[in-house]
Amino acid sequence: MSSVSLTAVLGDITAQHVDAVVNAANNAMRGGGGVDGAIHRVGGPAILQDCIARFPDGLATGDAGWTTAGDLPAKWVVHTVGPNWNAGQRDRSLLESCYRRALEVADELGARSIAFPLISAGVYGWPRDDAIAAAVDTILSTPTRVADARIVAFDETVHRHVQEALDARR
Repeated sequence: MSSVSLTAVLGDITAQHVDAVVNAANNAMRGGGGVDGAIHRVGGPAILQDCIARFPDGLATGDAGWTTAGDLPAKWVVHTVGPNWNAGQRDRSLLESCYRRALEVADELGARSIAFPLISAGVYGWPRDDAIAAAVDTILSTPTRVADARIVAFDETVHRHVQEALDARR
């Protein structure tokens, strides 16, 4: 397994032309707000149908699984459930597990490119700088066959902070 190339991208995760996009899902796996809502809206009903079939009991925090990408330009959606800081889930190892498990699922699928959102940093309230550090450190230290990984930020400030974290690692 080789080391992954990680880049910061300013844009819309639903428009990324990659093998897999990562969805910051909730435990129920039935759609939601933020990134989850956007992926379900743009990807269409096939994603929800696949979630219901594959995850009848939902998905545990820190775990990941995959579905079709429906109408998205990607082949697959890798869903992962981040910890909810606002609800008292503050174990960073659960956040790190999201990135590790997403890369493991991508490897199982044979994905060579993947786009991540900043997991748990939206409505779940994980402190942004720590969310960025967890993402960058975990993606870069996880053995994977994925060659191209991206952290996609919808917001210019978040994008700049991700880029600064990547620059600090080089």
